[in-house]
Amino acid sequence: MNFLRGVMGGQSAGPQHTEAETIQKLCDRVASSTLLDDRRNAVRALKSLSKKYRLEVGIQAMEHLIHVLQTDRSDSEIIGYALDTLYNIISNDEEEEVEENSTRQSEDLGSQFTEIFIKQQENVTLLLSLLEEFDFHVRWPGVKLLTSLLKQLGPQVQQIILVSPMGVSRLMDLLADSREVIRNDGVLLLQALTRSNGAIQKIVAFENAFERLLDIITEEGNSDGGIVVEDCLILLQNLLKNNNSNQNFFKEGSYIQRMKPWFEVGDENSGWSAQKVTNLHLMLQLVRVLVSPTNPPGATSSCQKAMFQCGLLQQLCTILMATGVPADILTETINTVSEVIRGCQVNQDYFASVNAPSNPPRPAIVVLLMSMVNERQPFVLRCAVLYCFQCFLYKNQKGQGEIVSTLLPSTIDATGNSVSAGQLLCGGLFSTDSLSNWCAAVALAHALQENATQKEQLLRVQLATSIGNPPVSLLQQCTNILSQGDKIDRRGSKIQTRVGLLMLLCTWLSNCPIAVTHFLHNSANVPFLTGQIAENLGEEEQLVQGLCALLLGISIYFNDNSLESYMKEKLKQLIEKRIGKENFIEKLGFISKHELYSRASQKPQPNFPSPEYMIFDHEFTKLVKELEGVITKAIYKSSEEDKKEEEVKKTLEQHDSIVTHYKNMIREQDLQLEELKQQISTLKCQNEQLQTAVTQQASQIQQQKDQYNLLKVQLGKDNQHQGPYNNGAQMNGIQPEEISRLREEIEELKSNRELLQTQLAEKDSLIENLKSSQTASDMNEQSSTKDSEQIAELKQELATLKSQLNSQSVEITRLHTEKHELLQKMEAFTKSIPVQGENESIIASKTTDVEGRLSALLQETKELKNEVKALSEERTAMKEQLDSSNSTIAILQNEKDKLQLEVTDSKKEQDDLLVLLADQDQKILSLKNKLKDLGHPIEEEDELESGDQDDEDDENEDGIKDQDHI
Repeated sequence: MNFLRGVMGGQSAGPQHTEAETIQKLCDRVASSTLLDDRRNAVRALKSLSKKYRLEVGIQAMEHLIHVLQTDRSDSEIIGYALDTLYNIISNDEEEEVEENSTRQSEDLGSQFTEIFIKQQENVTLLLSLLEEFDFHVRWPGVKLLTSLLKQLGPQVQQIILVSPMGVSRLMDLLADSREVIRNDGVLLLQALTRSNGAIQKIVAFENAFERLLDIITEEGNSDGGIVVEDCLILLQNLLKNNNSNQNFFKEGSYIQRMKPWFEVGDENSGWSAQKVTNLHLMLQLVRVLVSPTNPPGATSSCQKAMFQCGLLQQLCTILMATGVPADILTETINTVSEVIRGCQVNQDYFASVNAPSNPPRPAIVVLLMSMVNERQPFVLRCAVLYCFQCFLYKNQKGQGEIVSTLLPSTIDATGNSVSAGQLLCGGLFSTDSLSNWCAAVALAHALQENATQKEQLLRVQLATSIGNPPVSLLQQCTNILSQGDKIDRRGSKIQTRVGLLMLLCTWLSNCPIAVTHFLHNSANVPFLTGQIAENLGEEEQLVQGLCALLLGISIYFNDNSLESYMKEKLKQLIEKRIGKENFIEKLGFISKHELYSRASQKPQPNFPSPEYMIFDHEFTKLVKELEGVITKAIYKSSEEDKKEEEVKKTLEQHDSIVTHYKNMIREQDLQLEELKQQISTLKCQNEQLQTAVTQQASQIQQQKDQYNLLKVQLGKDNQHQGPYNNGAQMNGIQPEEISRLREEIEELKSNRELLQTQLAEKDSLIENLKSSQTASDMNEQSSTKDSEQIAELKQELATLKSQLNSQSVEITRLHTEKHELLQKMEAFTKSIPVQGENESIIASKTTDVEGRLSALLQETKELKNEVKALSEERTAMKEQLDSSNSTIAILQNEKDKLQLEVTDSKKEQDDLLVLLADQDQKILSLKNKLKDLGHPIEEEDELESGDQDDEDDENEDGIKDQDHI
């Protein structure tokens, strides 16, 4: 102990080499001391020096500390000191190091010591085994040390733990520890363990991690919990993000339902602590992980349906419309709702029905769009609303139609009391805020995405630009604003409005020749586009030039040549004269070469750091990628090639019509074959039912015969035993229950026979139907031969489509062969069915056979009825005899019981009388004796009575004699 005092007292006073010598001496004591107390004290001293002299202790003592972990496992105290010392050496959590250089050196030192420690994989395995110890002084330092190792060199340590037997399972036990410190640090350890390692993530998930983590979150108070809830949510994100297997396991385990209580936050304006905001933010991100657009479509769709069924989407919409919600939580909630409804028709329909709690109630979509076109709202919130609107319209033609219908003249509210979604979009499209212009244009483009019907409907929209002037179409107004350029003073980016309008027009005109015709009908549009493309402008305007080139290319590629002045060939000649084909293609390539194009093409969500970066829409990048190549080919094609292409299109359309005709014919034949198959299957079932019914009838008749034979035997025996009493028994008759039961069974046989006859009639009708269907199939076969002749003629006329028609004829031939095979099978099957045949003679013969069997059954039933009558009469007589004798015996038994009761009562009365007589005699004798004593004479009757009494009772006589003698 004096040595330790010297070490601790001389740390600050002595020179640096003194501390190194002290550490060396302590290491020697750890290595050489035989007493456990000495080694323990030395390790404790090293622990106190390890924070300040991290390098020296790490270099000299690490090997000795590992040796202590291997050899002194029986003493938890020294193990705890050794683990704490290793943690201080490896960990970089030093508060003293504030400067960047010192911090960098500390990180390098920690990674170097970690590399030394894990160089021997047995050290990590040893540390895992120490975590099985329940002692707090061993387990907690072990958890902290392993966490520090994972932070320093995560992938290497993860690989060692992965190959270690039961390595991950040992760490999962930490979540079940009753001590919160170890449990919470165990969560941090699993965070570091599961980071970017799919194999470990799967093992942890299948070790029941989801159940335990959700239990901890519930115990801690869900969103109102502390930092422990935050750590658990981060760990859940590690397990689920980009891990399809774990996401499916999470959904199949019904854990999505347990997320609903997280979002029960109410409408209170207070109680939003910083920790609660962080927790809710992570919870919303966890929901988005399950329904991310980057996940497989099937997995995302199943999670979306589960969230709707358990009420989670409804809960999120409640937060969306609640008051007092912090701005960042509201923004993240909008993004979460967006991805929950994206591409899911049920969820999109529900979201369309959500109303804001206002007076009068307004649809949630309208309220959100009001925020999107309001320039006072935060930029991130406006981006989130745009994303929500895009997700609502994604693959939702019903929703697209509802949005466009709010712009049509027939559906606009004349009173002006309510604002519709279409009016808000138009207001944003023509406002003086460039960001509102861009958002409204992109939102309206999503209402037209892959929906030719709504593109045509939107051409009907008319706008009143000013009082007194006639209304103009929405398409014309967009081109007017586009041609005005920078003449209008707008707030925000200079090119943002024009880019948004050009994206809207390109989306509108693509795959819609009618819209292209309307666009070209305005004679000012084409000169404006060619003028924009032909100019040599700066880098900022190059993007606008590229979009103008794309719009002009769409007008060429989707042109139906309905306008003589703007046919495809004339537009190409105009491009060649005014711009040049090479220059046009170069300007078209400016779009995909833009630095923001690739960024927008990565994710559907419009996530921009600032409004200046909001240039491209994700869906529009797909359109550019699709059209850039075909427009380039269309520009270089000659008029002859166009004519050939048109001819090919016409022939293809003809071919498609022919193919459609044959497909319909084949489909009809398939339906007929299916009907025949169903009829055959029903006939099989009916045949089986009839066979089972006949078998049951035969078994019932056999049972009746057996019962009759048994009754005969029983009645013969009864006649032998009770012959003398037959005449007397027949006089007390009872109701013949057995005969009634037999009669009921005979009635059942009759009803079964009638049922068989009706079933035979139904079979006859089914056979007739089958014959008619067979004749119909023969007619179809004849028509198919005629069709094959038509195919041969079409082969000669259409040489280019020869191979396709050949394949079609082969397919039809194959179907015919399948049909003949089915008919042959049906004919073979009819031979096996007794009541179904090829012609009426066979059916009649088999029907006669069945009727003969039924008549034989009826004859046998009549004979059995006669036997039943005879047997029932004999049985009735026997029953009457038995009942009469039984009733006589019962009467005699009752009389006997009554007599026995009377005898018993008379005996009791007689005994009582004898007792009374004896008492009276005793009283008389006593009175006589008194009279004798008094000298009173006794009468003779009394003497005679006394003499009689003496004869009956000798003892009384002796007593009287003695009294006389006295």
